[in-house]
Amino acid sequence: MPLLEPNPQALSPGRKRTPAPDRVPDLQARGTPRRLREDLAALIGPEKVLSGVSDLVRYASDASPYRFLPQVVVVAEDVDDISAVLSYARGKGREVVFRAAGTSLNGQAQGEDILVDVRRHWAGVEVLDGGARARIRPGTTVVRANAALAPHGRVLGPDPASAVACTIGGVVANNASGMTAGTTRNSYRTVASLTVVLPGGTVVDTADPAADEELARAEPRLCAGLLALKAEIEADAELTDRIRAKHRIKNTNGYRLDAFLDGATPVEILRGLMVGSEGTLGFLSEVVFDTLPLDRLVSTALLFFPTLPAAAAAVPRFTEAGALAVELMDGNTLRASVSVPGVPADWAELPKDTTALLVEFRAPDEPALAAYRRAADEVLAGLALVAPVPSVDNAFTRDPAVIGGYWRARKAFVTAVGGSRPSGTTLITEDFAVPPDRLAEACAELLDLQGRHGFDAAVAGHAAHGNLHFLLAFDAADPADVERYASFMEDFCKLTVERFDGSLKAEHATGRNIAPFLELEWGPKATELMWRTKELVDPEGVLAPRIVLDRDPQAHLRGLKTIPSVERIADPCIECGFCEPTCPSNDLTTTPRQRIVLRREMLRQADGSPVEQRLLEAYGYDAVDTCAGDSTCKLACPVGIDTGALMKDFRHARHSPREERIAALAARHFRAVEASARLAVGAADRMGDGFLARVTGLARKAVRPDLVPEWLPEIPGAARRRLPRTHRPAATAVYYPACVNRIFGNPEGTPGPSLPEAVVAVSARAGRPVWIPDDVAGTCCATIWHSKGYEEGNAVMANRIVEAAWGWTAGGRLPLVVDASSCTLGIAHEVVPHLTDDNRALHAELTVVDSLVWAADELLPRLEARRRVDSAVVHPTCSMRHLGDAEKLTEIAEFCADEVVVPADAGCCAFAGDRGMLHPELTASATAREAAEVTARPFDAHLSANRMCEIGMDRATGRRYASALLALERATRP
Repeated sequence: MPLLEPNPQALSPGRKRTPAPDRVPDLQARGTPRRLREDLAALIGPEKVLSGVSDLVRYASDASPYRFLPQVVVVAEDVDDISAVLSYARGKGREVVFRAAGTSLNGQAQGEDILVDVRRHWAGVEVLDGGARARIRPGTTVVRANAALAPHGRVLGPDPASAVACTIGGVVANNASGMTAGTTRNSYRTVASLTVVLPGGTVVDTADPAADEELARAEPRLCAGLLALKAEIEADAELTDRIRAKHRIKNTNGYRLDAFLDGATPVEILRGLMVGSEGTLGFLSEVVFDTLPLDRLVSTALLFFPTLPAAAAAVPRFTEAGALAVELMDGNTLRASVSVPGVPADWAELPKDTTALLVEFRAPDEPALAAYRRAADEVLAGLALVAPVPSVDNAFTRDPAVIGGYWRARKAFVTAVGGSRPSGTTLITEDFAVPPDRLAEACAELLDLQGRHGFDAAVAGHAAHGNLHFLLAFDAADPADVERYASFMEDFCKLTVERFDGSLKAEHATGRNIAPFLELEWGPKATELMWRTKELVDPEGVLAPRIVLDRDPQAHLRGLKTIPSVERIADPCIECGFCEPTCPSNDLTTTPRQRIVLRREMLRQADGSPVEQRLLEAYGYDAVDTCAGDSTCKLACPVGIDTGALMKDFRHARHSPREERIAALAARHFRAVEASARLAVGAADRMGDGFLARVTGLARKAVRPDLVPEWLPEIPGAARRRLPRTHRPAATAVYYPACVNRIFGNPEGTPGPSLPEAVVAVSARAGRPVWIPDDVAGTCCATIWHSKGYEEGNAVMANRIVEAAWGWTAGGRLPLVVDASSCTLGIAHEVVPHLTDDNRALHAELTVVDSLVWAADELLPRLEARRRVDSAVVHPTCSMRHLGDAEKLTEIAEFCADEVVVPADAGCCAFAGDRGMLHPELTASATAREAAEVTARPFDAHLSANRMCEIGMDRATGRRYASALLALERATRP
């Protein structure tokens, strides 16, 4: 064991607690049973089998109120792995559930036996026929697929609110629709073909002309059975009419029996059945969509009404006027969404009954949009709108920023409202549809029902399609509260079916919470046909039992998860998974959601239980060490949960007092540390990469990998000892070269000036000279200490840099230009909580400007590009995203190059200062997709604006990344 290995017990919750009824039992502390683990490892390879209790716990939760612990998790790489696992399950009488993003709201992504991860290795988009179609793999997010289609002016039909995180496999398997899809743009209507692995292992590509012939040879019983069911349904006129009627409104409850009516052959029937089958009939390995035109001209309004029924009554008028989207948000939803960035703060003061409609018209050209607006104005003239707070204007707008804010508020319905629920309560999301002309009546009945059961629920939905969502919070550890929920569900389902003949699931699919009520909606005849369909396609019952079909009338009360209160910063988490695609460690260890899920399981356990001990042993590396700390999870989370900050707190908790003292000493004597680091980097050039890699490797084994960086050959040589000479009197800004740019020089093989020399030269060239203070040595943005959780050292440096900056800028009269985006973020924002009261007041007077903003706003308008390269690819850093200036990098690149590419898979490189040297595997995993995109073709320039991120991208791609300011200096050099 390394000498300074931290004690896992430092992260123990430590407080007395009552074990939760749904805690993982002590008997499962060792994880997957040995025989099962060994069987699967021998079958598909040990690296694809996750078997520790930490692995099982982090996969046990999804965005639903349910929680089931799998026996094992398989990370499948290809169809051969899927077929092998299915074959094993059939032979051993086991069950299999597929999981992609885990954003499902009804427990579809959870299993109690073999859970197969089909996200990690299953991403990819192929644009076909100029964008008219797209072949998409199941682990691809909707946002990523649409990014590939956007240059072709096309878009997918389904547009769920979770598009940033949900994947195509889940969208099709649940027939998810969203804001605009309705019944005509959903997966059932827009999937052209799909490739499915059936439970028996047969692979069917429904686009193959020979598919029916091949299926008949491979599975004759299945083909005959499908045709027999088709004939039976078609012979029953009453049933046929019922099936058609049920799908005139949105409906994802049960199997698509209309597939038997719409398909003429077994393969065509299968294509329809697979949509909305929730992984119970087969695995979708690939889907081909017919895409839709991307109408880029948009006019949107957020209109406020005094009550929910009043808003609902206006919906048909906007639908008739041609609105593509009419979304409803009640008062609870509007008030809760003030936690969403960009939402007006005064929404918190909206009256309880206030309700808003988000109305959007989209058109391909100006005349069409103008016609829509005239129709909308006629509707507006007849409405009694209200403006209860100053920010409300009840007007249509084409401002993308305003429209984006409206949609962020709407799409954050589940997460924002869920995040504001009482601590320790479980969140239920319900989704139903009624005929659109009865929406107002349904809203009134729903409000009355909620009140009778004591729920102050939030309501939102796709009003244009008669589709409403509502949220309920209750304590799953309290039997009385569970009974209250059960009673509500009985009454709600009866109301929806008997009063409105509605759909108990409009777009979230049956799942575990509606399976017991399937027959209530469909009746015994249609429900029995669904059971027969399942038994025909999956005779051994291998796939996802109890998710669509369940004869247990209490099934929706089984597996409800308790939500123990955790650290305040993470407690609002509803485990939605929106954070996961942006997380650098997503494909390596854990995600922000999983870090919180694991923490909650520790708190379900008795203090010191075997399960808690195993979780703590794994948590250090899996959660704390391999968190990049970039906090992009905060940007993705609709309620701004910063799991990166929590991991930094945990790093601090693991530090010994001695480590804290050493870190503080380094901060106090940073001038000497900086000089020593520059000398060491210079000496390293003479020693050679191989020697240094061996030395640091031995040190990492002896001390601790999280303390000793690994030497990487991409690390550049030392910076010049002296910074360029500048003059204060004529300066228009103070230029602060970050310590990383005072230690490290340019990338190897990059001729010309250093970065500080380039910034000084190009600023002077634009007539905006800058001044570098003589005493910048020994100062730092404090990120070195902040990122590692060294509190005292962080406070020392944070206060030092603010005091120095205040003096340099003459009390804030000049802007402070910083040449590394992470350092800009550190000085502008991250130092603030660690300042004294006096220094916080000084900081408020500072104007901290990222060098990208300085260059784009102050220099480009005054410069002429004298030489340009043909192509450049950019790497926007996570700090740029936090600062909101990533587009400035693109602006500068476009000034310097004829073609600029922002990789669709660009994300945090996870180098994170020196974390990429402490854990190189983290950067390798985080950059894999972006690197594949970058290296697929040559570029003349590779640009970013943070030295350590540039080193990380150098290592990931084998290309030389450099600051965009260096490219700007070269492009404008006389």
